[in-house]
Amino acid sequence: MAWFWKSKKKSIPQEAFDGPPRDIGWVRSPKNQFYNFLNMDPDDMGLNGVSGVYVIWRAGRRPEWVYVGHTPDLAGAFNRVYDNPEIMEYAHDGKLFITWSQIKPEFQPGVVKYLIEVMSPAVEDPVIPDEDGEEPEEEDIQPIAVFPPGVG
Repeated sequence: MAWFWKSKKKSIPQEAFDGPPRDIGWVRSPKNQFYNFLNMDPDDMGLNGVSGVYVIWRAGRRPEWVYVGHTPDLAGAFNRVYDNPEIMEYAHDGKLFITWSQIKPEFQPGVVKYLIEVMSPAVEDPVIPDEDGEEPEEEDIQPIAVFPPGVG
């Protein structure tokens, strides 16, 4: 599967590239494929209360990164995504995929900031809450370079 990047040029701060990207072990199915978002049940997969970073994308003829987020409860976040019409409009052809990685909460905002900067997802969450649920100042978040899903 070829991976995709938006063609529009976007200015990315140099600090986003300090050091080599890290491989954070994006989760795959037992068949070594990424999960189809519409065919998985996060509660059955034991993701209740599991903290991490997640990426949603659309595959097919017009592949596109859709959303990048982080949460202290992956199952709850995935269930809220099912109810989010802005994200679910990309699922019309059934080719919406998801992966996640368990990252320590203190590093999650930096990972998400980096991924948003390099992937330019179609749906961008303007609020990146910290572990206390408060909104950190955007300039206070240092990007942490990681390989996007399927890269590295």
